[in-house]
Amino acid sequence: MGYVDLQIPAELVPQIIEMLSVAKDGGKVKKGVNETTKSIERKTAQFVILASDVTPEEVVIHIPMLCKEHNIPYAFVPTKKDLGLAIGIEVGTSAVAVENAGGATEKLQDILKKIPKPQK
Repeated sequence: MGYVDLQIPAELVPQIIEMLSVAKDGGKVKKGVNETTKSIERKTAQFVILASDVTPEEVVIHIPMLCKEHNIPYAFVPTKKDLGLAIGIEVGTSAVAVENAGGATEKLQDILKKIPKPQK
């Protein structure tokens, strides 16, 4: 996909999924492209996760650019289904913003150390 401009180590994907599963219960997670975009623009997002299988890609193509602009780290997981299941919804979702990781704060910090920083 053209919008996937960041390669994260494959072993980080399960850690991201696990962190989201914990964060959705005790923290604050925004789901969907519109909510994620608002979270980035309001600078309340700490970390943004996108699915790599979004079609058409125009739906999410602006999110990595916004993340870079606001210096918010982001990563990709393989599928919308993975992302949806991680935050406890039956359907897939294209984007998720973690505003507060709650009980997963330590996991989030660990993940952030391992992913590339957004480059403007």
